[in-house]
Amino acid sequence: MAAPKKGRSASAQSKPGRSLVLILIAIVGLTAGMFASGHTTPRLGIDLAGGTSITLKAKSDQGSAINKANMDTAVEIMNRRVNGLGVSEAEVQTQGSDNIIVNIPKGTNSEKAREQVGTTAKLYFRPVLAQEATGSAAASPSASPSGSSSASPSPSASASGTGEKATSSSSPSASATSQGRAVTDGLKADSTPSASASAKASTSASPSASASSGAAVTADDAALQAKYAALDCSKESVRAKAGEGVKPEDTTVACGEIDKVWYKYLLGPAAVDGTEVDKAKAVYDTQTAAGWQVTMDFNKSGAKKFATITGQLAQNTQPQNEFGIVLDGNVVSSPYVSSSITGGQAQISGSFTQEEAQGLANMLSYGALPLSFQEQSVTTVTAALGGDQLHAGLLAGAIGLLLVVIYLVAYYRGLALIALASLLVSAALTYVLMALLGPAIGFALNLPAVCGAIVAIGITADSFIVYFERVRDEIREGRTLRPAVERAWPRARRTILVSDFVSFLAAAVLFIVTVGKVQGFAFTLGLTTVLDVVVVFFFTKPLMTLIARRKFFASGHKWSGLDPKSLGAQPPLRRTRRPGGPAAGPVETKEA
Repeated sequence: MAAPKKGRSASAQSKPGRSLVLILIAIVGLTAGMFASGHTTPRLGIDLAGGTSITLKAKSDQGSAINKANMDTAVEIMNRRVNGLGVSEAEVQTQGSDNIIVNIPKGTNSEKAREQVGTTAKLYFRPVLAQEATGSAAASPSASPSGSSSASPSPSASASGTGEKATSSSSPSASATSQGRAVTDGLKADSTPSASASAKASTSASPSASASSGAAVTADDAALQAKYAALDCSKESVRAKAGEGVKPEDTTVACGEIDKVWYKYLLGPAAVDGTEVDKAKAVYDTQTAAGWQVTMDFNKSGAKKFATITGQLAQNTQPQNEFGIVLDGNVVSSPYVSSSITGGQAQISGSFTQEEAQGLANMLSYGALPLSFQEQSVTTVTAALGGDQLHAGLLAGAIGLLLVVIYLVAYYRGLALIALASLLVSAALTYVLMALLGPAIGFALNLPAVCGAIVAIGITADSFIVYFERVRDEIREGRTLRPAVERAWPRARRTILVSDFVSFLAAAVLFIVTVGKVQGFAFTLGLTTVLDVVVVFFFTKPLMTLIARRKFFASGHKWSGLDPKSLGAQPPLRRTRRPGGPAAGPVETKEA
């Protein structure tokens, strides 16, 4: 049993070059990926590179009070939207009683971030009572909805559920103008049969509304007709105020875009609320070539309501067989329904880009803001102070590294070359990974993160020192260098792993329980700790095995750092004879 074990050990010792080649390939591959991505430097945080600062003022136009609980909830949702894992260095914090400050570092898509932090993401599913092209398209007889409205700028959309599919609405035979006039006339007390059916669907889907949609329309007949008739969705200023101040149980007007043509909608009371969406995610449909989609899973109550409203709408004629997916007052999609959609699942599909689909899913997943916000100011933050601090921090790190090098050369002499080579490999891996993590997860290097990298120098050097001292202990016991290197490794390995595990655990706890800049420190500390293990196992140990075969180190030269005489080594191990007996085994010191 012992012979194979010895053979495997000898085989592992004889091929340390494999590990060195492996880590070299990893460095080359990561470096190539860094240059291929075009991000050759780590992305800097707002304290080092500057960025954009946005001031948002809360408004209580959604029926929610402006209080500390709602403001804290808004900050938490905004932070999740723009900060992801918490290492992108975006900062969201309250200022006073009704303001929120959002700091976005340079290199982040500030326009997208501005849209995400200020968007309330109020989602409703409303039955469509009427739709009509507006602006110049309204005058064209051929202007009619050729598909459902889209999440801008997507030209078409659809919704589906388990086992059923609600496809995009087909073009009506009448022109958009005549269709709109017919349905608008249906808002009167003596409504047409199709309008009555729509009202019936709306009433059943929203019990909290008035006795019937038809009654609600009758009560506000003149105002709704005037508002719908005057609505011109081709104008941005009009679109922004189309559904302003409308409650979920109200009949309302809204705008949506189809194939770059804006349409106006008359929508019934909300049948399903966006809060009943359990989760949403962006997926790419490879089967039907529909491209990027946003899939939604409803909770139990939402699934029941969704099945009810789609079943009722399927009995109506166009456009009253459509339901509008309304996000923040805009019609994202208006697919028609041919049968009840059961199973609690739906999807919004169309000409989404990956970024658009992920952005919509992100807002739906993280929830709606309890308050609406108005953008007060957008300012550019300079990095003059942060640049000075960065220079001071890098200078401190350089001085610390120089002191470590001086200590290693003075105390370990030739072994210092191995330590320096290992530090360079660790630094290269750290730099490349930081540059890649910027575009990958939004990692931004801030001042605390720089401090974490500087602290990592000591952690990495400590691992080398543990191994070197174990090797020197073996030489002091009378062993030559090659067996000393191999015997010292198992004991040093355990110590290194325990030490690095404690450091990584501290970094993980710090990352979880803290927010803001401290997370940058914790993330960098954890990353460099993991890299320390990789470098020691795949570079330092194989390199020690190789240099043990070189005469300069193996002979114990006084400048090698492994001179047995200067280390106070015991006489070499030898075999002794007992008086009048056979030769005894080698005499060696027992380990505790």
